[in-house]
Amino acid sequence: MSKRLIPKAFNWSALAERVPPHQKQQFNMFKVLSEGYLSRVLAYPEEPPKIDWTSYEKNIHLPGLVADFRKQYETLKVPYPPDTVTSKITEQEKQLQVEIQNIKTESNARIAEYKKQIDHLLSLLPFDQMTMEDFKDAYPDIAIDPLNKPTFWPHNPEEQPGYVDKDAPQSGH
Repeated sequence: MSKRLIPKAFNWSALAERVPPHQKQQFNMFKVLSEGYLSRVLAYPEEPPKIDWTSYEKNIHLPGLVADFRKQYETLKVPYPPDTVTSKITEQEKQLQVEIQNIKTESNARIAEYKKQIDHLLSLLPFDQMTMEDFKDAYPDIAIDPLNKPTFWPHNPEEQPGYVDKDAPQSGH
């Protein structure tokens, strides 16, 4: 006979944490049905019950009938489909673990960079306490510098002499 496949212990609470609130009812119904099915399967013995063929041979007087049934019963093999999916799932799981690790590494690098930016911003004076000189020291690339880089009002890059729009199509001359 074929070997009974007993599932691994399943972590329902870990799965429940990932279920959206609007699908909790369907999840609970699925869990009840799944556990009910498993308990019904496990209620049956792994091996079929043994048949007392001698009592049938004594009570049934048709010659060869019990022997024929016995032969058919003992040669009966219930086909069980081969497992062709587990190896694919395992391979996908390994690939996903690599991708997850890459995402974690990239995320941790971004988090470290963002923490540096936050620390820098926290080290600055609040804008309502800054003078124009403090702003120029903190943000030299965007601050107005009338001595070294004089600009015209309204001090936008588009309003300055010699401005070239980098998004404008270039002429091929």
